[in-house]
Amino acid sequence: MPKLNPLPAKKIIRKLESVGFIKTHQRGSHVYLKNADKIVTVPLHGGNKDVPIGTLHNIVVKQANLSIEKFNNL
Repeated sequence: MPKLNPLPAKKIIRKLESVGFIKTHQRGSHVYLKNADKIVTVPLHGGNKDVPIGTLHNIVVKQANLSIEKFNNL
């Protein structure tokens, strides 16, 4: 099974935008992205700070409904 590597929030947002998610708004330190049927929340705490792997897994697999392999290849 492929593994996720810790990434900064800005890179996660760029990867999600490359598969069709659009940044809709930001509330405090959370950025909201939307595509046709899903809304994804990315925590933007500290800018270049890495998002924990558990949180990243939740964003990629559960919220964005992407496979880990596809996300890593973006």
